[in-house]
Amino acid sequence: MPDPAANEWNDDNLQSLQSHILAEEQTHPEATGEFTWILSAIALATKTIANKVRRARIDDVLGDLGETNPQGETQQKLDVIANDIIKACLGSRANIGVLVSEEDEEPTVLRTHAEGGRYAVLFDPLDGSSNIDFSVGVGTIFSVLRLEDGHAAKGVDAILHHGARQVAAGYVLFGSSTVFVLTTGNGVNMFVLDQSIGAFVLVKSRLQIPQSSPIYSVNEANCNRFPEPYREYLAWAHESGYTSRYIGSMVADVHRTLLKGGLFMYPPTAAHPDGKLRLMYEANPMAMIIEEAGGRAIGDHGRILEVDPTSLHQRSVVIMGSPDEVGHVQRFIDS
Repeated sequence: MPDPAANEWNDDNLQSLQSHILAEEQTHPEATGEFTWILSAIALATKTIANKVRRARIDDVLGDLGETNPQGETQQKLDVIANDIIKACLGSRANIGVLVSEEDEEPTVLRTHAEGGRYAVLFDPLDGSSNIDFSVGVGTIFSVLRLEDGHAAKGVDAILHHGARQVAAGYVLFGSSTVFVLTTGNGVNMFVLDQSIGAFVLVKSRLQIPQSSPIYSVNEANCNRFPEPYREYLAWAHESGYTSRYIGSMVADVHRTLLKGGLFMYPPTAAHPDGKLRLMYEANPMAMIIEEAGGRAIGDHGRILEVDPTSLHQRSVVIMGSPDEVGHVQRFIDS
């Protein structure tokens, strides 16, 4: 006989990203609806980017542009396309005062606080873009900060706050499906783009990362360049029967870690003694998501979200994932 449960509706799938945010705002009497505007712009931008990624080979926008970004990294054609899309979508929202992108040297000041610009959005428009020619999962990472009055006159200093001051963080993974993972400081929720209706629908509420899982994700090709504590951890993990899973796209690797548990880390090397990933728009938003899901996220100097940045494109060591697994790495660092 057919399983009756197979025909039951999943209530989560009946809620879109926009209706979810509106429902959350109703629990806060002081809410003004500004988050809905910001997140709807991010949703529009990432749906557009998802389409560009899906058609990249057809539209001949694969490969590098022949230029470098402010960090000296080769820009892919889709890096620039994604950056332009996000800036166009967010730039039209009257409550966004500042945009910060991995692809731009300086922040883009859109409007003052008096003109309504009360938020800054920081983002990596297309993380893992060097893999896109091979149809590997890539994604967009974003962080939202609340701005103070006078931010336009303060320049970069107005944005240099530790990650604990984020009011929202998320990522969108462009893979076999387009997945939107979001936290506004009240747990982590996951949405998937339903192509048939053109909306992100809720598929998982209050995500919780497993307490432990014998999986680690790190670029072991650099193992000989890692400081000794990291090499010792990897030797211990091998002896303990751990499994290695590494994609080479932070969004994809962290997404798997969030769902399956384990550890994602990007240790320092001689070439990048402070780490390679950017603190403000990669490490901070991912750390907020992992912590809101019950995990841990640390760098060389303790909790990532407590690091006070000194520059816009500052880099950071990243160790995040299941609490027990982060604890194992920390044990080797502290010994």
